[in-house]
Amino acid sequence: MSNRNFIDRSTPRQGVTLLNLNRGPVNAFHQPFWEEMAEVFREIGKDGDIKVIVLASTFPKCFTTGLDLRAATSSMLAIDASDPSRKARRLRDYVIQFQSCISAIEEVPQPVIGAVHGIAFGLAIDILCACDIRYAATSTLFSIKEVDVGLAADVGTLARIPKITGNQSAVRELAYTARNFGAEEAQHLGFVSKVIKGGRDEVVAAALETAGLIASKSPIAVLGTKHLLLHARDNSVKSNLEYTATWNAANLQSTDVTNAVKSFETKKPPKFQGLPKL
Repeated sequence: MSNRNFIDRSTPRQGVTLLNLNRGPVNAFHQPFWEEMAEVFREIGKDGDIKVIVLASTFPKCFTTGLDLRAATSSMLAIDASDPSRKARRLRDYVIQFQSCISAIEEVPQPVIGAVHGIAFGLAIDILCACDIRYAATSTLFSIKEVDVGLAADVGTLARIPKITGNQSAVRELAYTARNFGAEEAQHLGFVSKVIKGGRDEVVAAALETAGLIASKSPIAVLGTKHLLLHARDNSVKSNLEYTATWNAANLQSTDVTNAVKSFETKKPPKFQGLPKL
């Protein structure tokens, strides 16, 4: 296990890293916390031996309550500029840097499984939207909370969740009202793919099981699939098909293809090399 100030890291299965948010008492995020989280994801992204990441919380009753409002207010008040335009520019830079830290979850080459449980308010939704797969324990309580503190969600939720759920009406209702919603409703919306009966331990176990299955696959194939799905989300069908053809022109030459075909013939599990460390 390798721990930092706010992120606990362990390797419970070969090729699988488990990250636990760990800033007591409720994982409220301040700038050092979100910067550390981004640093950890970027570091893992360079490690070819890690094939899947599971993101959870140390605290059974809470994934995260979202932003540490006192710390955030203090940081924004510290931005001193006599001219409103110059202050706006500094605030914009602050938000963009914050956005880049949350986007580090999406940008890591490996699939990320969010195992959510307990309270998941505000920034929790931004973080989970940046994950590839989301499992929720029945104990989970969600809220797109930002309007209740006088702002529009600005680090990923409004950009990603409409594309995840495909339900503009429901997303707008949840974002405008900030009302709480549970795991079953989240699954109905398509925000989470599985609801796991229980709490933290049960949802983490389910996420690790899926992570182990993904880790057994060709890392070239999984990395490529994630990359191409993200490209498909942000581009036209025609553009993505052409891009995929170019991508696979290189990656179809991988020895992983040969190994996978041999495994079908021999009925033995294939063995794939890890990716190089950067």
